[in-house]
Amino acid sequence: MATAPKKTVLPVAPAEPAASLAEVAAAPAPGAPAQMFAAPAATLTELQDQLRAAAEKGLAESRSAYVKAKVVAGETAGALEASCAAARAGFVAINAKALESLTANVEANFDFVKSAFAVGGFADYVALQGAFASARLEAAVGQAKALGELAQKAAIDSLEPIKSQVAKSFKPAL
Repeated sequence: MATAPKKTVLPVAPAEPAASLAEVAAAPAPGAPAQMFAAPAATLTELQDQLRAAAEKGLAESRSAYVKAKVVAGETAGALEASCAAARAGFVAINAKALESLTANVEANFDFVKSAFAVGGFADYVALQGAFASARLEAAVGQAKALGELAQKAAIDSLEPIKSQVAKSFKPAL
């Protein structure tokens, strides 16, 4: 057998007394909404003006930052081009020096062969061979040193534009 739930009775609040004639007279007339909303409308207009000014300021700062970034990007591209041009010039100098060394070595070998046919005996040939080997060793050391100096100069010359651009780009703004 099921029992029905008990119903609770809520107390009723006493009714408020009707508005008096003085209160009704003090209330704004229904035809005067402009007076009621004049102050909030002015505040809303000020807020809109402040938001518009902030947006315009942000846009101007964004444009300025874009122009600066574009200038820096152009300068960086120029630095990279200068770096590549310096590297290319360095490689050309290294190749020219290597070709010059190769030519000198080939000419020295031909001179040795000509001298070898002109020797009178085996002892003269051994002395000629020793002198040739000593001269070629000294020449190889000199050529390697010259190529190393050219490579070092090419590396420094090709990195200098990038180094100066990086220093310029990351210099703190004053």
